[in-house]
Amino acid sequence: MPFLNPALILIALTAGISMYAWSNRNLLESWVFSPYLVERRQQWYRFLTSGFLHADFVHLFFNLWAFYSFSPVVQQEYAARYGLMGGTVCFLLLYLGAIIVSDIPTFLRHRHDPAYTSLGASGGVSAVVFASVLFYPVALGGGGIYIFPLPVPIQPFVFGILYLAYSYYMARRQGDNINHDAHFYGALYGAVLSLVLAPASAAEFWNKVQTYLSNLL
Repeated sequence: MPFLNPALILIALTAGISMYAWSNRNLLESWVFSPYLVERRQQWYRFLTSGFLHADFVHLFFNLWAFYSFSPVVQQEYAARYGLMGGTVCFLLLYLGAIIVSDIPTFLRHRHDPAYTSLGASGGVSAVVFASVLFYPVALGGGGIYIFPLPVPIQPFVFGILYLAYSYYMARRQGDNINHDAHFYGALYGAVLSLVLAPASAAEFWNKVQTYLSNLL
């Protein structure tokens, strides 16, 4: 990877801004995603700035750990197709674009609610995770993705199906304070953008999954 790894730069920026905002209420309120203020005051920048804020250390840690874990394979795939600079541009478009796009359904749903706010990089992280699932749907050698409380890893393509189903169900329930819409639409954005940038990955995905399922029978 390049010396100035974009993933590490984004991690450093997100961690620094999030921790600073915990002690600076003005920054937090100015950058958090508020669909109502976006609509009333045309503060469109909140679509992006809210992705650099997190509610607490646990929220920050799990988002950045997932981002750090899945970023390398996605960067490598983009770089193999578009070169170092082109791959970096694709990766930034994936992550930052997903933060913005994944909040559009939230904006449409809550733009008349002055009390609603959300924050976090979950849309961007979900996009990176799902891009990696598209490129590597099957883990060999007993590997895979762990989901608590399951004691064994599951294949990435199975994780993808379960993740989308869970996020969609929870978004319709609206039973907690988590923006599940951002998870769902961020994941879709990551998969669709990667298919656009790397069309051959669709056939590669299907061949890998088909081979894996055939070997199980």
